[in-house]
Amino acid sequence: MKPSDATMFMPPGASTVAAEVDLLYYFIYWVSVFFFIVITVGTLWFAIRYRRKPGETSRLTPGITHHLGLEVFWTVIPTILMFVIFVWGFRSFMHLMVIPGNAMEIKVDAKQWDWYFKYNEGIVSPNKLVVPVGKPIKLLMKSRDVIHSFYIPDYRVKWDVVPNRYSSLWFEALEPGEHDIFCTEFCGNDHSRMIARVHALTPEAYARWLKEAGGIRKGETCEEFGKRLYVENGCNACHTVDGSPSVGPSWKGIWGSLGKLADGSTVKVDENYIRESILEPEKKIVKGYKPQMSSFAGLLDDEAIGCLIEFIKAQGATSGGDGDE
Repeated sequence: MKPSDATMFMPPGASTVAAEVDLLYYFIYWVSVFFFIVITVGTLWFAIRYRRKPGETSRLTPGITHHLGLEVFWTVIPTILMFVIFVWGFRSFMHLMVIPGNAMEIKVDAKQWDWYFKYNEGIVSPNKLVVPVGKPIKLLMKSRDVIHSFYIPDYRVKWDVVPNRYSSLWFEALEPGEHDIFCTEFCGNDHSRMIARVHALTPEAYARWLKEAGGIRKGETCEEFGKRLYVENGCNACHTVDGSPSVGPSWKGIWGSLGKLADGSTVKVDENYIRESILEPEKKIVKGYKPQMSSFAGLLDDEAIGCLIEFIKAQGATSGGDGDE
């Protein structure tokens, strides 16, 4: 099966089910267009053909009761079309719902406003779903907060991600490439930023990615690894490193400072405080900010947290020791 080209209403199809979904969609679309034209033209023709002409007196309509052939025609034809669409749609739905037995499972954690992809090798990839081409992929999904909806337009797959339960979908990429992932369920103020990417790789490239993604790469320092985590985990969406205001406190110059908390107390910004803030972010809320950060427990291991702390240290330390965090 080959990838399908972009059409008037659809982006290029890049999965094994895309062509099937598109074919059914356009069948329904053109049937609807056909009957729209027939009904509209017919209505206009009758309105013109049987309009009252100038000078014509009103007259009674002939007492026509019904036309059996016409009634059978406009009952049987739509019924056949509805059964065709139902059977076709049901078969396509079952194809989308029945996950192949040899599918590779990847766990998906959704939270405001990021996607986290967990691999059996222990790798956690924020907002970047990496998959091999030609292999069925099963996504086992759950939400940490509100209802989200996982959607890959190019693969024609979409399913809701609900708190306190698992949902799943599957797809198989046809060729290497990158494709957008959207959340299609309004999930809060930054819903529109909940965007990720699928990276479909050849089996060889995927194997290389697995080796490199597990932790610190060859030649990479702990601080550099922390900087990569800062971007890949979406920390940069809430915490700046240049002192500018954002959703969360800036990391510029906070190391060693005394952060003022919402309850009026203060806390020294050191290794223990940063670690606690990553794993239990609602325990100590900085004054002036809302408790909206989700926990990274289970998403970042000790090595990753340690290198993220090193990156925060590199953003500079306070000079006075009593500044806000």
